[in-house]
Amino acid sequence: MSTVAVPQRSELRKLILVVTASASGTVFEWYDFFVFGLLAAIMAKQFFAGVNETAAYIFTWLTFAAGPLVRPLGALVFGRIGDSYGRKYAFLVTISIMGVATFSMGLLPNYASVGVWSPALLISLRLIQGFALGGEYAGAAIYLTEHAPAARRGAVNGWLQMAAATGLASSLAIILVTRTTMGEEAFSAWGWRIPFVSSLGLLIISVWIRMQLEESPLFQRLLDANETSRAPFKESFTVWKNVKIGIIAFVSILSAQGVIWYTFNLYVAQVFLEKQMHVDGGLVDELLLVAVIFTTPLYYFFAWLSDRWGRKYLMFTAIVLSTFLCIPLFERLAQAANPALAHAQATSPVTVVADANSCSLQFDPVGTTKFVSSCDIAKSTLAGLGVSYRNQKAALGASAQVRVGGESVAGVEGAGLDTKELVAAKAEFSTRLKAALKAAGYPDKADPAQIDKPMVIGILLVMIGLCTMLYGPMASALVELFPTRIRYTAMSLPYNLGTGWIGGFAPAIVFAMSVSNGSIYFGFWYIVIVAGITALTTLFFLPETYKRDIGAQE
Repeated sequence: MSTVAVPQRSELRKLILVVTASASGTVFEWYDFFVFGLLAAIMAKQFFAGVNETAAYIFTWLTFAAGPLVRPLGALVFGRIGDSYGRKYAFLVTISIMGVATFSMGLLPNYASVGVWSPALLISLRLIQGFALGGEYAGAAIYLTEHAPAARRGAVNGWLQMAAATGLASSLAIILVTRTTMGEEAFSAWGWRIPFVSSLGLLIISVWIRMQLEESPLFQRLLDANETSRAPFKESFTVWKNVKIGIIAFVSILSAQGVIWYTFNLYVAQVFLEKQMHVDGGLVDELLLVAVIFTTPLYYFFAWLSDRWGRKYLMFTAIVLSTFLCIPLFERLAQAANPALAHAQATSPVTVVADANSCSLQFDPVGTTKFVSSCDIAKSTLAGLGVSYRNQKAALGASAQVRVGGESVAGVEGAGLDTKELVAAKAEFSTRLKAALKAAGYPDKADPAQIDKPMVIGILLVMIGLCTMLYGPMASALVELFPTRIRYTAMSLPYNLGTGWIGGFAPAIVFAMSVSNGSIYFGFWYIVIVAGITALTTLFFLPETYKRDIGAQE
């Protein structure tokens, strides 16, 4: 009869401290990171008021993606520190940098105050955040796993995986409380700063807890034997067996986790429900918070289960289900969140009839393109209203028209108009288009009385539940893949490329694809394609790792 060794009391206390320090710091860092994404609609108005509404929204999500953009650089820097000098010191630095950057965001002047300096400063702070986050998660996961009993690595890491969700829930909670307390007008004007500024207290507590830590036993063993890597970059990225592991991790579970997590946790709320379904922002926060609270324990459950069933096939199952369910879930969510809008779109579909040569891609992240053709003005206005539309070719040189059911709304040409005249022309067209949409049954806002809230929460539970099945076992699986000498460096880069680049840019890519095509569902093909590829890679190339002796790895 086999037995599982039970840690002595002193070892148990030490493990509890390690779990608390790792998880609390991760809660704080993910709180910092997600506050920006949850306030995307407000940040667009505060910092990108100098461009059109569609470009401002895309630019806001690109600014969100600026953090993930530099995460690989942070991974290299802090990975080098972690593999050469110790895990503890690396993630003490990361949490300090992250906290200062987040606090500073709450003090930034908006576009109305300092013009283009406002988005420039915001982007700079997002880059600093991303740089720090590049070394945080891998460091915490490695530190925790290297302390955990071999048979319980998944379960111990389950607390860390719950920390990311707790950070999201904490950011949702403080935004919701602040929003409700002061009202939407005051919150949009200046109250959005409170969630950023209040993070300072969390920073102080998290740093104090982490300062109580000792080095991980596996890394300490390398230090004592003078066997730490002298060149972790070289070993990680020029030795084929290590490079191969990194590539497999990147094109399998890491890229999948990136697109699935960001889409099912952030895009669904801040873009799909709030902007495209016109659900009140406060209500969106409430619904998402309920779903996050109920799914948070699942991160631990699937991590624990992976100690018994293995990591690989749990993660593979989550990726496959996400691939096939992504678009159907969003379609059903639309019907539940705004049934009047879904009915109007089904009975009175909108069609843009225009010369294709006059239509630009509705993607202007730098705000330099002037959307002056009748096609551009029509599509930009519809995108701003969150209305899906079809595209139909018109004769060469013909002015665009927007058909709403059986009614046709003539477009306006902006070429040759000065700025004042162009603004007036767009406003006049928008007024006529809104009247036609209203007559066809398109609502300005989702009626709270008609929202099927249990169904919305149920769909969010499924979406986030799939994230937990993938994310729960992932930390242990990643640590078990890489050798101890170069684990921090070799693991951090593919993690931040997959979750940072592939996932972090997902909201901007999905939104831009949907705006360009006209269908609010078209952009989700990005998620389906990426997840489908990663499912195959996970199945055929990712090894099972849960029984590995990570202390014996060279």
